[in-house]
Amino acid sequence: MSDKKQKKVLGRGLDALLGDTDNLDLSIEKKKKINSLQLSLNKIHVNPNQPRTNFDSKEIDNLVISIKELGIIQPITVRKVNDDKYEIISGERRYRASKKANLESIPCYIKSVENDTDLLKMSLVENVQRVDLDPIEIALTYERLINEYNLDIESISRLVGKDRSTISNYVRLLKLDPIIQSGIRDGFLSMGHGRALINIDDKKLQIEIYKQILSSKLSVRQTEKIVRGNKKLTSNNSNSDVSKIYLDATNKFEKLFNSKVTLKENDKGKVTLLTSFKSINELYSILKKISNWEK
Repeated sequence: MSDKKQKKVLGRGLDALLGDTDNLDLSIEKKKKINSLQLSLNKIHVNPNQPRTNFDSKEIDNLVISIKELGIIQPITVRKVNDDKYEIISGERRYRASKKANLESIPCYIKSVENDTDLLKMSLVENVQRVDLDPIEIALTYERLINEYNLDIESISRLVGKDRSTISNYVRLLKLDPIIQSGIRDGFLSMGHGRALINIDDKKLQIEIYKQILSSKLSVRQTEKIVRGNKKLTSNNSNSDVSKIYLDATNKFEKLFNSKVTLKENDKGKVTLLTSFKSINELYSILKKISNWEK
């Protein structure tokens, strides 16, 4: 891949912020042309404004095994603070794994960064261009660019090479209840689930649906149906308890049938219960439960 195509893939982010980014480790071919220095781990420090807050311990352990066998293939990128201190711009996982592997020094590219502001911007953009950040980390990164640097969605779009709608969707995730945000960060539900839940203004109801997603292992599409059903009920009734009744009914039917249940409301207000069964025997069992329930 040519240098020109490589930059296009990553967006204009770091070029727009700091000018020439050829010294950044964006491709293996470029790295061969750049001299790296071996720095003592004692002189390397993490960036206190690092956007990433979650580091998977299993991934670090796997990286330790790789480093012990092959060494550091990809040098980390740092900036020089003084002769005895260097701050990480990118590569903190490699740094952590190297310490865990008991290395004394690692190869580093040294990038000239004039001030802490540029360092923070550079770290934010570098991290958001990675594919392994969780959606909430990305959302928080965009929020910092908006609040701390007065950047609008259009400016961020140019920096990171993402559509404006994509950036807006990430930022909207921060409107979710913190419990749900934690669920997204921990991988219990996807960004798609979160985007569906944003449409519920009642935070308590958000939590109720969130619990149902986890207990019933609902797909994004199933979650969207539940959210649409709740929005219809709340728009037709001033009492918000009605939507909670809808959710409670869904939960009770699922326990009764031991199967996933969807309640759909049409334009005339008629509610239809949808479920499925694997065999005629299972249907008979469901009917028997209903018969006993009526008694």
